[in-house]
Amino acid sequence: MQSPLDAWFVREILVHEEALTRYLQRCWPQRDDIHDLRQEVYVRVYEAAGKALPASPKSFLFASTRNLITDRLRRGRVVSIETMGDLEPLHVLVDEVSPERRFDGRQALRRLSEAFDRLPDRCRQVLWLRRVEEVPQKVVASQLGISEKTVEKHVANGIRLIADHFYGGAPAATAAARIADTLPEHAHDRGQQQTD
Repeated sequence: MQSPLDAWFVREILVHEEALTRYLQRCWPQRDDIHDLRQEVYVRVYEAAGKALPASPKSFLFASTRNLITDRLRRGRVVSIETMGDLEPLHVLVDEVSPERRFDGRQALRRLSEAFDRLPDRCRQVLWLRRVEEVPQKVVASQLGISEKTVEKHVANGIRLIADHFYGGAPAATAAARIADTLPEHAHDRGQQQTD
């Protein structure tokens, strides 16, 4: 004989099996897991209903499904310590960074800052937006009123000037002045082909 809980479950929950399956197929990337997920949702709903029947069974079913998917995704992001193997050889403690390495890091950062400060204004502005703030090229071009090709040239020249500053080559100030002459500071009409 069927218990009242079983009868409620068949009447209020199992009738939504097709909709639940479609929902899981839309929300869960691994098709092989759909059957197991659906069964786990049913177990959660059944156990919760054993304590107190939900006022809105269908809403409760889909809320339980969303919670299960969230739990699974959260667990999937956590890397097991066992899968990492022996962590002892890594020896990566911030306190173990030698004073020499700290000094070298600060020196490199200072040199990068100097090289960046020596870039022509527009070149520096474009490089900052593209490489630091990661603004899409099209958006940078629109914001600054220049073509996407000019954005590309500013980025390439900026990177080259910074590399020159770090690794030799033309002095950054001289190269910056040379590039400033080739890249106009004024905006061209957006549709107009640029020759710079």
